[in-house]
Amino acid sequence: MLITTAPGADHPGTERAFQRAVAAPRKALVIACGALAREVVALSRGPLGGFDVTCLPAQLHNRPERIPEAIRRKIRANRARYDEILVLYGDCGTGGALDAMLAEEKVARIVGPHCYALYAGEAAIAAMMEEEPGSFFVTDFLARHFDRLVIHGLGLDRFPQLRNDYFGAYKRLVYLAQTDDPGLTALAEAAAARLGLAFERRYTGLSGVADSLATARRKGQGARG
Repeated sequence: MLITTAPGADHPGTERAFQRAVAAPRKALVIACGALAREVVALSRGPLGGFDVTCLPAQLHNRPERIPEAIRRKIRANRARYDEILVLYGDCGTGGALDAMLAEEKVARIVGPHCYALYAGEAAIAAMMEEEPGSFFVTDFLARHFDRLVIHGLGLDRFPQLRNDYFGAYKRLVYLAQTDDPGLTALAEAAAARLGLAFERRYTGLSGVADSLATARRKGQGARG
């Protein structure tokens, strides 16, 4: 899906990072994981106008070997229409294949191994993992679609005995909240209970996404310069 955004209200705490991200007066496209669609679209709205967003299905995370070529197709289908294309993905289990493809296409991406580091920062994720290695992370997107992506996606609705195979090593579910939404918090807490895990909520907001996008834009501009 291609989402063309227009000026709108800023999200609290992200205006400065957003302005850095869209400072260059270029027609830009951000290719993002569908799990980031809401956040990226929110950041694309602001006083300076915005950029276009196109997303790939979040379900590709279950088949990471397909991610690089799916993104390559998006790049090539849109290259002639844009001055700048950025990829808002982590490595996402591609084992470096995504970065190798992007180097061939001369397109920049965010820095980081996965979306959780994008939201909370790599240092914070590392600290949480050191504190409790058995941490299972959930974002707004995953809380909203937990049943479809985790319960149904992993077959736990049909084979509940697989719960220990998938989650036996986990001790807690950490909800990385991008919004202050009691409904999403309740969904995340219910997900933790369903998996038999302790529940913890940590607010991240959108500043991490905004900063990562700004960094990717600077890298892309530097590569062209």
